[in-house]
Amino acid sequence: MSARPEKALVFAAGLGTRMRPITLTLPKPLVRIGGKAMLDHTLDRLEDAGVREAIVNVHWLADQVEDHLRDRRAPRIKISDEREKLLDQGGGIVKVLDQFAGKPFFICNTDALWIDEPEPQIARLARAWDGAKMDVLLLLADMKTSLGVEGRGDFFRDVEGRLSRPPPGEAAPYVYSGVGIIKSSLFEGCPLEPFRLAPFFFAAAARGRLFGLPLKGRWLHVGSPEAIEDAEQVYAAATTV
Repeated sequence: MSARPEKALVFAAGLGTRMRPITLTLPKPLVRIGGKAMLDHTLDRLEDAGVREAIVNVHWLADQVEDHLRDRRAPRIKISDEREKLLDQGGGIVKVLDQFAGKPFFICNTDALWIDEPEPQIARLARAWDGAKMDVLLLLADMKTSLGVEGRGDFFRDVEGRLSRPPPGEAAPYVYSGVGIIKSSLFEGCPLEPFRLAPFFFAAAARGRLFGLPLKGRWLHVGSPEAIEDAEQVYAAATTV
C-alpha cells in the first residue's frame, strides 16, 4: 500500500444555489447539522484521520468562511481565494496544485455527512489507498440507504473494487459521496480555468484505475433546505444511541 495522503482540498467555494434562500446570507458550508457547521464535520473527520493540512477554497460569502476558520489549528488551514473567479472543482485543484508536491490528496465536499459505523470512514479510505494501481479512490454511498439522494446512481463496483459507469438508462447501486483520494499528476498541465472533476473520474475508469470503497454507515446528502430537517433527525437518532 501507498503512504497515506497528508493534505486535503475542501471545496467550500460553491454558490449553494439549491440551498437558497438560506445561502443568500449564509454560505452552505456553514449550515449547521447537529449543532455543528457542515464544514467543521468535514474538517474534524480529516483531523481524526491524521490529515495535517486542509486547503479550503472560498468564493461565495468568503469572508464568513474565513472568519469561521480563523481560530482552527488542526488540521492546519490554508485558504485558496477564488473571490475573483469561481473555478469549479477542477480549476480549484489546479490553482493549488503546487501545494501537494506531486503527492495524492483528499478531496472533500462540504454538503455530505455520514454516520460512522463502526469506524471513521476517512481513515478506512486512507488505508485502502494504493497508488500503484489507483489514480482515484472514491468513498461510495449506497443508493438505497442514503438520505437526500436522487437519480440513477453513479457507479457499479466489481469484486476488486474497480468502478464502471452504468449504461444509459440503467440504475447503479452506488453514488459518489463527495470524498475521495486523487493523484496530483492527473492535473499537471491543465489550464487554470473552470472545469469539472467528473471527466477525470470517467477517464480513470476507462484505464481501470478508478476504485471505490463502500461507506460503512449512512450517508446524508444535505443539498437543499428540505434535507436539513431530515438530516438533523437522522443525525440526532444516531448520536443518542
